[in-house]
Amino acid sequence: MTRYDIAIVGAGIAGASLAAEVAPHARVLLLEAEERPGYHATGRSAAFWSETYGGPDIQPLTTASGPLLRAGGFLEPLGSLHIGRAAEQAQVDAFLAEFEGSGVELRAVDPRETLPGLRPEWTLGVHEPSCEYIDVGGLHAAYLAAVRRAGGEVVVSAALEAATRGNDRWSLDTRAGRFEADILVDAAGAWADPVAVMAGARPVGVQPYRRTMLQLRTDPAPPPGCPHVAHIGGSFYFKPEAGGRLWLSPHDEIASDPCDAAPEELDVAIAIDRFEHVVDWRVAALEHKWAGLRSFAPDRLPVYGFDPAVEGFFWCAGQGGFGIQTAPAAAKLAAALLLGQPPGAEVAQIDAGRYSPRRF
Repeated sequence: MTRYDIAIVGAGIAGASLAAEVAPHARVLLLEAEERPGYHATGRSAAFWSETYGGPDIQPLTTASGPLLRAGGFLEPLGSLHIGRAAEQAQVDAFLAEFEGSGVELRAVDPRETLPGLRPEWTLGVHEPSCEYIDVGGLHAAYLAAVRRAGGEVVVSAALEAATRGNDRWSLDTRAGRFEADILVDAAGAWADPVAVMAGARPVGVQPYRRTMLQLRTDPAPPPGCPHVAHIGGSFYFKPEAGGRLWLSPHDEIASDPCDAAPEELDVAIAIDRFEHVVDWRVAALEHKWAGLRSFAPDRLPVYGFDPAVEGFFWCAGQGGFGIQTAPAAAKLAAALLLGQPPGAEVAQIDAGRYSPRRF
């Protein structure tokens, strides 16, 4: 039986990016429960990169990831427009204040001058020009390819069934067979707490939440230059897609057990109703609908670091809806913690302590 230095459970964006960072320095095994990596949250992403998404404690990871993503050709210009009604001025002010001094460019605008068809009650706007499309599939595939080039092994259909530690190593029983590793990394997304329990660690409270997405055809189609549009109060967002389509979410957050998430008809109806109260574009067709799970720790921050009580157990979980946009920086930060090395220049200024599992 091959003994690995590091076994990572979960080959979505969290596990794949971390594996790509550590594979040049260690013998890495990447275990994926499904038939293909990225089936769950990674494959169902809304696919945009926004420095304000996730709040000011996530922004350093997102901002540090920007140059790395651009260098790889994974970003394309989009822009974001945060909108509100007159009664939501306090929320707009709080949003601007939250990122003051962060380096993120935000500017108050009249949204009606930016978005044709916007209904007249939407009088407040904040422009975030740095928001971009992100090529999620391309990024994920690049990380998996980097793992294999560095000699790492990716095993699919390998759901973890038991994890036992003895003689300074883990014995891992999976549906694809038994493996051994010195360190076990929990990058299992919505299944992070169940994997931790299986390994004898105390769960930190990672809770999956369902989010719904729709692909619409509208009349008229989104205008040229249409940005990503988000409600300052958090009740919807939408963005233009190829072929004149539009992706819409009601920004729902429904607590769920770990599962293969599916959209509920009520959430689909709510999304369309909210959209029709924002713009006067007619919904010509609902072409596709899907749902994914976004998993958060209790304080809404990711969890990176060795478990304080279980030897050789490392957390890489709780990335919520920002796991893809922060993946390059988060993987570098987590890899430094995992390998016991100083962080690289790209992430040296980020306080890794705020993401430690010791905070729970």
